[in-house]
Amino acid sequence: MHHAILGPGGIGGLMGATLAHIGERVTMVVRESALPSFPEVIHLESKLGTFDERVAKAAVVPASEVLWITVKATQLDEALLSVRESTAVGAVVPLLNGIDHLAMLSRQFGENKLVPATIAVESERVAPGRYLQPSPFVRLNLAERGRQWLGPVIARLEGLGVTSRYFDHDATLMWSKIAVLAPLALSTTAANTSIGGVIHDTTRREQVEACVRESVAVAAAEGAEVDAESIIASIHRMPHGMRSSMQKDLEQGNPLELDAIAGPILRAAARHSMAVPVTQALAIAVARRAGVSVPAA
Repeated sequence: MHHAILGPGGIGGLMGATLAHIGERVTMVVRESALPSFPEVIHLESKLGTFDERVAKAAVVPASEVLWITVKATQLDEALLSVRESTAVGAVVPLLNGIDHLAMLSRQFGENKLVPATIAVESERVAPGRYLQPSPFVRLNLAERGRQWLGPVIARLEGLGVTSRYFDHDATLMWSKIAVLAPLALSTTAANTSIGGVIHDTTRREQVEACVRESVAVAAAEGAEVDAESIIASIHRMPHGMRSSMQKDLEQGNPLELDAIAGPILRAAARHSMAVPVTQALAIAVARRAGVSVPAA
């Protein structure tokens, strides 16, 4: 199949390189100004292998069977300008942090084409077309309806070492990631430390665990089935040197995905009249460090 990758950052490069490696046709969609310098062969150093793969490149989304949206949540509006109304696309698979983007993409592409999905990985763009995946895992989860579009492709990615799971309920799929990501991103960024730095500090460890429990309680109110204790156990098993993408964005002076990551918890808590004091405190600490506003509830 033909896969268009909208967003040539860490996640986009990982997906583009691995899809090309298993024999899929890939077009990387980049900004027009970056098009001349973007290489025709992209390089990935990953726990899945080291790949140099030839890809096409374009400044607008081409007709394709699958459109993977891999930009940061803060870049989504601008990125969607590269999608022409006349361009035919099949499945639309967003790998963005957060939840709120699903409603926007459903309106634009149609609910029947949208395949909610999440990815858990640490992947970085170290130079145009060159990517590094430090984390020992790539976990790709999709809504069950994605199986009809992508089943054989996902099976071949699993052959490389990607782990995947299909979810019957969109709420459980999306909140399963938020309930992990938000506590990790907020706690590491607020404290300016790695996951290990949080886990080995008693106060910070108690804080991140409380944030998980708040997130899971809100998720349950939203109709999701997520287990707090299994998430906490998984956090303790993560490589202690890992850092969150939010933390890296702050260090590099990039816009933070604070609204996309903390916002869904704060807004859903307000809708259900629930208190989430630890999540709120962490979001405030991150906002102060970054000099930005706290997400509106």
